[in-house]
Amino acid sequence: MKKAWLTITALALLAGAPALVRAGGTNSPGTATTAAVKPYPLKYCLVSGEKLGEMGKPVTTNYMGQEFKFCCKGCVKDFQKDPAKFLKKLAAEEKKAKK
Repeated sequence: MKKAWLTITALALLAGAPALVRAGGTNSPGTATTAAVKPYPLKYCLVSGEKLGEMGKPVTTNYMGQEFKFCCKGCVKDFQKDPAKFLKKLAAEEKKAKK
């Protein structure tokens, strides 16, 4: 019984994980959070490399206290598939910019 409860709880958490990324903000009103969010430092989409604003208004999302801006919703989907990859990429880009 205890093992079944743990399995159900784990599945429920995993099913809701993508919603946590979307809930952080997607250019919609009412999605403000109370925690401080680190602003996105780049002028381009981390996924595609496109300059932000060239394909319309950038799509903004928050993940683990970091704001991310994307050129389109398709890039948000790619980000959600492997956010750790893009966190590492952002850290590398920030380090490169400081040099």
